[in-house]
Amino acid sequence: MNIQHKYIVIEGNIGAGKTTLATKISEQFGGKLILEQFQDNPFLPKFYKNPERYSFTLELSFLAARYKQLNKEITSTDLFTKFTIADYYFVKSLIFAKATLQNDEYNLYRTLFDIIYKQLPVPDIYIYLHKSPEQLLQNIAKRNRDYEKSITADYLKSIQQNYFEFFKTESRFPVLIVETTDIDFVNNKNHYNKILDIIFNKKINKGINRVFLE
Repeated sequence: MNIQHKYIVIEGNIGAGKTTLATKISEQFGGKLILEQFQDNPFLPKFYKNPERYSFTLELSFLAARYKQLNKEITSTDLFTKFTIADYYFVKSLIFAKATLQNDEYNLYRTLFDIIYKQLPVPDIYIYLHKSPEQLLQNIAKRNRDYEKSITADYLKSIQQNYFEFFKTESRFPVLIVETTDIDFVNNKNHYNKILDIIFNKKINKGINRVFLE
């Protein structure tokens, strides 16, 4: 396998399988794995119960935690790994904030975000795992997290729309949208290998690229 990328991001909506895929790739090829530590956020369960009260606090806490983690992990030198792979990108903060905050709160949040964002490196390739909201809800139900039971299809659609709006504005690195609604890269080795081939062996241009796997 040709490891041509030093910094790889696997993204997706809630329940898309980004952590699973990033972990599989890291374990197989010895990459440095960065996973978002969202389970440790004390405001997340409170947000799902009372989003109007805790949305701004939640998004600020995620902003700080993501910057602290990425700044430490990406900029630190590791001589024993060929590449770094993460299951989220810092822009995730802005995408989710846009779906949860009121306009005045979002404008303030955006100001803080822009200051911090410029200080972080950009990925060599960004992979977005796209699934339908219906399948995302099925995956969310399977993992049975209490604080996720209030997630709706409309909320997932708003997150998806925000991701796509971001893709249209980003031209500094390749954005690869992989349609995975009918793909099972966990249990189907052929599906998994096809994703690997695209990530590591294909030349992907900067900007938006979309792939439908057969």
